[in-house]
Amino acid sequence: MILCDIGNTSVDLFSEGKRSKCRVEDFDPATFVEDVYYVSVNLSMNERIHGLANWYDLRKLIDWDKYYPSMGVDRVMVCEAIEDGVVVDAGSAITVDVMRNGIYDGGFIALGLYSAHEAYGRLSSALSMSFNFEVDLAKMAKNTPDALTIGFLAPLIEKIERLGKPLYITGGDGQLLSRFFSEAIVDEDLIFTGMNKLIEKGSKC
Repeated sequence: MILCDIGNTSVDLFSEGKRSKCRVEDFDPATFVEDVYYVSVNLSMNERIHGLANWYDLRKLIDWDKYYPSMGVDRVMVCEAIEDGVVVDAGSAITVDVMRNGIYDGGFIALGLYSAHEAYGRLSSALSMSFNFEVDLAKMAKNTPDALTIGFLAPLIEKIERLGKPLYITGGDGQLLSRFFSEAIVDEDLIFTGMNKLIEKGSKC
C-alpha cells in the first residue's frame, strides 16, 4: 500500500515507513500497480487519476459535517491524525487548526514564510530581506531583518500559544517555526498518520 499526497507543485509518497518526493510534472500515476490511497489539491492530476482502479481517493471517507466544505483536504488529514491539540502546518501557507476530543474546533490561515518574505519585498526593495530565525521575539528590533521577523512572527506565535497544548508542527518549514515554541512535537509525516487512521476506519469517520 502506498500513501500519496498530491499538491500543486510536488507529490509526496509514503510506503513502508519511507518517504519520497517528486515534481508534479515528473509524476505518472498510471505506472503504479500497487494500491495507492491519495489526497489531492491538484485538479489536473485528479483528471489523470480518474478511472485508475488501484487509486483510492480518501476524500470520500471524510465526514465533512465535522469540518467545512471548502476546507483543504490536506488540512483535514493532519487534523485526523490527532484527537486533541493544535496542528500547525507550515507550508506554502501556515495553517493552524484545533482538535478537541476528535472534533474540529476551528482554525486560521496565515501566509507561509516564503510568501511573507515575497510580500514584504513587493512593498519595497528595502524590505526584501530574509527573516532572522534566531531573533528574540520578545525584544524590539534594531535592524530591518529582525523588524520584519518580529512583525510577522510575534503575533502569529502568540496566537498559536494561546490555543493550548499539545502542539504539533508539520510541513516543509516546520523545523524553522518550531524554534519559537518551547514545547512542540515536530512530525513531518503527520499527514500520512491522518491518512492511515482514515483508512483503518474504513468508512466515514
